[in-house]
Amino acid sequence: MIHPQAIVDPKAELSGNVEIGPYSIIGPNVTIDEGTKIGPHVVIQGPTHIGKDNTIFQFASIGADPQDKKYRGEPTKLVIGDRNLIRESATIHRGTTHGSGITVVGNDNMLMAYIHIAHDCQIGNNTIFSNNASLAGHVHIADWVILSGFTLVHQFCSIGAHAFTGMGSAVSKDIPPYLLVSGNPSHPHGINKGGLKRRGFTPGQIENLLRAYKLLYRNGLSLDEAMSALQALAEEDAIVRPIIEFLNENVRRSVIR
Repeated sequence: MIHPQAIVDPKAELSGNVEIGPYSIIGPNVTIDEGTKIGPHVVIQGPTHIGKDNTIFQFASIGADPQDKKYRGEPTKLVIGDRNLIRESATIHRGTTHGSGITVVGNDNMLMAYIHIAHDCQIGNNTIFSNNASLAGHVHIADWVILSGFTLVHQFCSIGAHAFTGMGSAVSKDIPPYLLVSGNPSHPHGINKGGLKRRGFTPGQIENLLRAYKLLYRNGLSLDEAMSALQALAEEDAIVRPIIEFLNENVRRSVIR
């Protein structure tokens, strides 16, 4: 399962059925769980843990030192979950001691060619990062987010669940759940109705999310006024509550308006 032209450090820990392609380099303090397939010319540095049934394509660089001038070689971590697809030339860096000390990628994500995930980012589950999408440090991405090609996300931004960014978006503020944004700089353009339909949201839920969007962006309300109105709407339909929780707990820069 390990190609004779691969280089695997004796301090790496690989489960029995891990596949390693030719010319790939697996460094010390790397653990890879069963069923994961590493293509040719992949470099994985540690401390890094990679879970089960992942597929990593050629020329990916996983677990390299963070691109942070304050980094001084501390033993920070990268943790990648299960069933992720990581395509050609993707780069995912470890954390820093100035952040959480760990970069995390969850489960069932599709990370396309040339994407970049910087130090201390926290990625949820079932996301799609299209080609060349790039995250600066300390970015938080919730479940089911889709970043279209060439999306750029500023450091310390948070993006809520089920949000969608258009091609070439430049994100410099926090994006609440369910939103569709695009542009440079990015602006909201409604909710991610197509994605919500595909994930089984009912017409009634989508209608209430449209009502929530109008309260937040179209009715001329201040953020405090919109929050009060959203609280009332959440009493009718709990599907609105993640927006309120995001605005209360996850805003780290400022909300896109």
